[in-house]
Amino acid sequence: MNILTDIIKLPELLAPAGDLTRLKAAVDYGADAVYLAGEEFGMRTAADNFGYEDLKTGIDYAHKHGVKVHITCNIIPHNSEIPRLPAFLENLNALKADAVIASDMGTMEMIKKYAPDCELHISVQSGICNYETARVFYNMGAKRVVLARELSLNEISEIRAKTPSELELEAFAHGAMCVSFSARCLLSSYMTGRDANRGDCAQPCRWSYSLMEEKRPGQYFDITETDKGTYILNANDLCMAENLDKMVSAGIDSIKLEGRAKSHYYTAVVTNAYRGALDSLVTVKDWKCPEWVTQELNKISHRTYSTGFYLGIAKNCQTYENAGYVRDYSVAAIVTGYENGFVTAVLKNKFSRGQELDCLEPKSAPFFITANELSDDTGNPLESAVHPMMTIKIPYHRPIKTGALLRMKTE
Repeated sequence: MNILTDIIKLPELLAPAGDLTRLKAAVDYGADAVYLAGEEFGMRTAADNFGYEDLKTGIDYAHKHGVKVHITCNIIPHNSEIPRLPAFLENLNALKADAVIASDMGTMEMIKKYAPDCELHISVQSGICNYETARVFYNMGAKRVVLARELSLNEISEIRAKTPSELELEAFAHGAMCVSFSARCLLSSYMTGRDANRGDCAQPCRWSYSLMEEKRPGQYFDITETDKGTYILNANDLCMAENLDKMVSAGIDSIKLEGRAKSHYYTAVVTNAYRGALDSLVTVKDWKCPEWVTQELNKISHRTYSTGFYLGIAKNCQTYENAGYVRDYSVAAIVTGYENGFVTAVLKNKFSRGQELDCLEPKSAPFFITANELSDDTGNPLESAVHPMMTIKIPYHRPIKTGALLRMKTE
């Protein structure tokens, strides 16, 4: 499908921010907005999340660069948590957060009362699969709804056609998929006592299982199994980079990237890749995702990719052999400056002189740089850089942006 010629503006690129470092990476690498959580009420306790001072610093940094900040408040709260919500929401309002994301109706009412200057966004956990539900949330004061992952693009197009144009539609384009409907799951609570609906999922859907039926002959689940079991619940990752034109044509206002618990490296690479893909939509009539974008998305830690439910009947959505990630690249160093013909960088993983490094600058396609010479911060030649956080120097013919990632392919 070709991109529509009458589209006035690209959708927002919404990136995850698990902590202040990852927020800055998302901003620097091209996000239009970031979403994050405070120390309570968010759905990712595995992420470091933001205390008050980091929230203030992060919101200020994002706003200085023209980037919006959406705060997740999307747990299903219990009675004991309700008394702490007003103060939390009042702080978000005072800090000028742009939006608060919620799934619980009581929380939604409290957001309108205690954070009146923040937009109300309805979380994916609300399971919005039709235009009537979307309209109800709009009538309740929602500025945006995050659509269920179980929808096709045709269904989204119909929702767009039958809801007020002022209601924004947000949809996931990349990242981990949950085996349960729109991430509402009791498996973790049942098996481990960790409540997935309050941000503490143990991810038992990624565990290895064996199926046994001892007392009901003839009732069986035909399943391929090794002596290590099988990963019958393991969902593949979503990747819609090659179909962004279809997402835009369906009327989606915000392209969302999953991954608040992922690394700084993941945040930078996936944000940069989708920024490049989106920007290319406005310059190419017969659009095809740039090859470097798809290559970049294979350089981050990921499971096998699929397009989920977007293109109709879900295909290639589960991997039964294992729940592991593909990890082919590591960060060698992070660029800190350029002086007298030398790039300076802080070492993250050891490498030797002569190493070819894959360089990713913010908001750019990657390129290669070879460490034909390597020295420490005082100019002493090195055969190998081995001490994490040491400063190294590599000659190069032009400056490389601060914060750029120097990567190497793992063996």
